[in-house]
Amino acid sequence: MNKIYHLNTCDTCRRIIKQLQLPSSFVLQDIKSEPITVKQLEEMKSLSGSYESLFSRRAKLYKERGLATENLSEDDYKSLILEHYTFLKRPVIIAGDKIFVGNSKKTVEAAVQAVSEL
Repeated sequence: MNKIYHLNTCDTCRRIIKQLQLPSSFVLQDIKSEPITVKQLEEMKSLSGSYESLFSRRAKLYKERGLATENLSEDDYKSLILEHYTFLKRPVIIAGDKIFVGNSKKTVEAAVQAVSEL
């Protein structure tokens, strides 16, 4: 599957999507207007290895709720991501059987390479 979970309102997501030069086989899902499902999150987890790797510690709600002081489990990460879209590290790019999570330069470069090979 070729899919990108992103926010339409996020300048960084838009810049990365433009940089990827996506083939028409890619599906874009704005996670604010179309929330991710349990099945989608479980698929992301199977590719990434953990819910924690999909979790954004930059989310405003993470700081507001004082979650940094808590010892969160995998179930906690899963519940928080499903509860509110801001807890998903963005963008999440699935290209074939590879997943790229977040917007670090290294991740984006690897995603660009993987997409160009499709």
